Amino acid sequence: MIEKIISWSIHNRFFAWLGIMLIVAGGVYSIRETPVDALPDLSENQVIIFTEYMGRNPRIIEDQVTYPLVSNLQGIPRIKSIRATSMFGMSFIFVVFKDNVDIYWARTRVLERLNYAQRFLPQGVTPSLGPDGTGLGHVFWYTLEGKGYNLGELRALQDWYVKFALQNVEGVSEVASFGGFQKRYQVTVDPHKLVYYGVSLMDVTRAVAANNRDAGGSMYEMNATGYLIRGAGYITGLEDIREIPVGTYKSIPIKLSDVSEVQMSSEVRLGIVEENGEGEVVGGIVIMRFGENAKDVIERAKARMADVEKGLPPGVRFKTAYDRSDLILGAIGTLKEALWQEVLIVCFIVVLFLFSIRSGLIAVFCILLSVLIGFMLMKLFGITANILSLGGIALAIGDVVDPSIVMAENAYRQLTNRVLQHK
Repeated sequence: MIEKIISWSIHNRFFAWLGIMLIVAGGVYSIRETPVDALPDLSENQVIIFTEYMGRNPRIIEDQVTYPLVSNLQGIPRIKSIRATSMFGMSFIFVVFKDNVDIYWARTRVLERLNYAQRFLPQGVTPSLGPDGTGLGHVFWYTLEGKGYNLGELRALQDWYVKFALQNVEGVSEVASFGGFQKRYQVTVDPHKLVYYGVSLMDVTRAVAANNRDAGGSMYEMNATGYLIRGAGYITGLEDIREIPVGTYKSIPIKLSDVSEVQMSSEVRLGIVEENGEGEVVGGIVIMRFGENAKDVIERAKARMADVEKGLPPGVRFKTAYDRSDLILGAIGTLKEALWQEVLIVCFIVVLFLFSIRSGLIAVFCILLSVLIGFMLMKLFGITANILSLGGIALAIGDVVDPSIVMAENAYRQLTNRVLQHK
């Protein structure tokens, strides 16, 4: 079989060169388009469902949220398994699909089933899908540095400015914030005052909820001019909350400030984020979308951060905490170094022992074409260029060298024997 291929190639040089050019073009295209990452993504093909039901213990979460959702998710085609976890105030469900299932098709089917299963959940509980990323999607971490700014101000800057700007970057699935304090209005009710004024806790809750929204009206016409009427009720500060009426006592309105203490506080924190033991920091994690090129996503995120930094308050700047592109570039550099070193060694050895530059070039072309074919197969089967795949190519170069040297030496010997026979 090999002899026929060699004979056909010798008698059809045009088609042989055409095949070589196609391999070169396909290999170059595959190198440019193959996603580059540092580590191979071995995570399962799964869709995460997150449901929040704050204030409920794990048993209630399991019975009223997790079990109804898992029961109604059964029957989705091409599912491998369904796993669930119930904890205080939260439920996580992991729907694992088969490896050959498209992730966005899977998310669509899960979302269709969730629309039906939501009617079995308690009122006000809405499940949501997790980001379309993987366990290795955390490609870039950053922190915000700013002298003179507290952790609450930096966290507000991250949540309401930086996060929204970076989420628009192509290939970014989500920007997760960490650290700092999340501001909130806290109402501390005095039970003794509630009893004294005859106001129930539910009255306080309903009053706060009802007084934090606008009311729509109609149009009032006067002097051939129309005026739109509306009731402005959105809370804009602490004083607005203190002035909310919660009931009456002997025909005197009772304000929220009469039965409680209203102040600004932060969300309950379950941990802190430190950097190098130098104190707490605020920042974010750029999560890459499934199937994207990690190197390109990081470069686009850095470019957007340079634009966002121009709009930050004076003294606030970005600081890189983790950048996977350094590891990616290191892996690519290792392959390049191994490739040119082995090419030079092969050329030197072949020329030294065969005294033929053409034979050395044949071995070099075999190495280069084999590497290009390898990248074409990686692109065809959806394999990312990572440490393992690039390292495998670097190791395989040594195996490609041996047959190319043997074939070049054999051809050189056959040609030499023919020349001697003619003489």
